[in-house]
Amino acid sequence: MMSSILPIENPHCGNEDVSHAPDHDREDPGPCRRPGEVHAGEEVTARPDFVIAYDFPGYTDVFFKETREDFGIAQVERPERFVLFIDHMVPAATPKEEELHKVTRAWGREQGVTVVEREGIGHQVSAEQGYAVPGAFVVHFDGHVSQLGAFGAFAYGARKGIIESFVTDGATLTVPATVKVELTGTLRPGVMARDVFHHLVRVMGPASCRFQAVELSGPVIDAMSIEGRQTLCGQAMFLGATTMLIAPDEKTLAYVRERSRITLDPVYPDADAVYAHHWKIDVSELEPIVVVPPSPANTRNLTEFTGLEVHSGYLGSCASGRIEDLRAAADVLRGRQIQPGFQLHVVPTSRAIMAQAAREGLLETLVEAGAFVSSPSCDYCFGRIATMSDGQRAVSTGTLNTPGRMGSVDSEIYLCNAAVVAASALEGRIADPRPYLATVASAGTNAGSTTP
Repeated sequence: MMSSILPIENPHCGNEDVSHAPDHDREDPGPCRRPGEVHAGEEVTARPDFVIAYDFPGYTDVFFKETREDFGIAQVERPERFVLFIDHMVPAATPKEEELHKVTRAWGREQGVTVVEREGIGHQVSAEQGYAVPGAFVVHFDGHVSQLGAFGAFAYGARKGIIESFVTDGATLTVPATVKVELTGTLRPGVMARDVFHHLVRVMGPASCRFQAVELSGPVIDAMSIEGRQTLCGQAMFLGATTMLIAPDEKTLAYVRERSRITLDPVYPDADAVYAHHWKIDVSELEPIVVVPPSPANTRNLTEFTGLEVHSGYLGSCASGRIEDLRAAADVLRGRQIQPGFQLHVVPTSRAIMAQAAREGLLETLVEAGAFVSSPSCDYCFGRIATMSDGQRAVSTGTLNTPGRMGSVDSEIYLCNAAVVAASALEGRIADPRPYLATVASAGTNAGSTTP
């Protein structure tokens, strides 16, 4: 595992404040290990480089109250390590929702803590604004923060245990063992990172990495975009994992170079690392997939479900609403119209991504095809808006397909990649995007071979 864990106390070797990746389970070398070394299964208290949260009822409002009233903390330590995102219930639809946001803004001003609002989904914006630092230790109450592992940070969701980091300078955790996953081969046209992740769930099992960290590597990862890596790492929880990480490479370093809020040495796997398990998975034959209700563990080949009537589509979320997703959808939809009566909701993951999509003409293409394009928000993903009624079905790039996630418990959600959502919008049924993408590729080839 590649992560910077800074032990507050090291009972074996004194109190050195050094960083080391807890990436393997070794035999105890004796009373004095290498400085800062920790082993899988040990409980350690470490100093988070960043504490991240989004305001949500029953979470941040409770944390603010407990910090002050139950623990008597008037001022959090190192407020610069905190960042709060207002990305749910945006814009507010009720006075109660706006009151929650007011409480968050007020606490941020009082504590000197950064509050980011209307910039997009926090898991994405945290990377854009410099909280994705290779070697950093990051805590959040939401497990999707593991997305920052795409940049070589150790980022995990502590749920309500994050209160410890509000009232102290530390976070206590059990050091996870690490599962190494090496992806080989070359992805076929029409196959995206979303398909790769759900294929891992199919091959490895939804509980295969329970309470462990996953280290991704191999030529597929090397060739994959930063955005694709974010898609993979952000869904670690659906393998049962605590987090997921990728060793920083030049792509990573180029992204973070001008953004990082702190300077740390990137951390890489030890040459003699020992893993709980080592998977080698060839994705050369992988086809687009669909994850069928009622569980995110139900990965099936897309072709098994093509033709099934669907009524709406959602392209967005912290998992899949980035520029490459919007490009893929635009390639499918360009010059075409969505099926009459079909509701296609496109929600870019951040304001920066939305602006880039506008500059590239992608939003124009999507709108002309009949898509409803909204500003960045988490609200579509958890069913606050664009909800479904009984008997309706959706194709979605959201994170979950459990009953009731996007409305009625008697509606159905089929998870898939962005191109599949777009193709399904054209046909009003689950559809394979590859014929549409092949037309685009053919047109590009012909254009490239044309001589003046």
